[in-house]
Amino acid sequence: MRRRPRLYVFVRAPVLGAVKRRLAAGVGAVEALRFYRAATDSLLCKVGADPRWETVLAVTPDRAAHGVSPWPAGIVRTGQGGGDLGARMGRILARDRTVPVAIVGSDIPELVARHVESAFAALRSADLVFGPAVDGGYWLVGRRPGVATRDLFDGVRWSSPHALADTRANVSVRRKVAILEMLEDVDDAGSYARWRIRRSSPRGAR
Repeated sequence: MRRRPRLYVFVRAPVLGAVKRRLAAGVGAVEALRFYRAATDSLLCKVGADPRWETVLAVTPDRAAHGVSPWPAGIVRTGQGGGDLGARMGRILARDRTVPVAIVGSDIPELVARHVESAFAALRSADLVFGPAVDGGYWLVGRRPGVATRDLFDGVRWSSPHALADTRANVSVRRKVAILEMLEDVDDAGSYARWRIRRSSPRGAR
């Protein structure tokens, strides 16, 4: 039986003052936590039970992956391990290289199942896939089975407009890269305000 692709959703334990600190600086820690919990719950409802892939929560800190969980039951949880974001993503991408793997964040309100489907479809022919974010980062990174990603995140300037460009600079010219549509993650007061406007518009309400 053919094994399903695997989608890792990166989450941080939803503790006041420990999540979305850049957003909290603009809207307050309580509202940042409320947004983060709601966005994570919404994303897991949209993609967590889709039978086309296996969804795994990659949790930081590792201890929050065990015991009582604030997340929906039935979704496998694992720790991200230590290090910066690049070290943690590299560790996850290196797991189980026999299946396609993609990583997404939990702070992209417009992310839905069709975006994940598009990523795994792209990996049928591409070695790597990225979902570019408005701020110069990316909301998804994925790799085809057997593709080594050991140095993919070396020297990446995280939380900057250069994150995607820095990552792509680490990709060998021999690798085929697919790029998905651009989405906006909610990281600060400006992106939060734009999301609220989109959500309240007739199109955003659909």
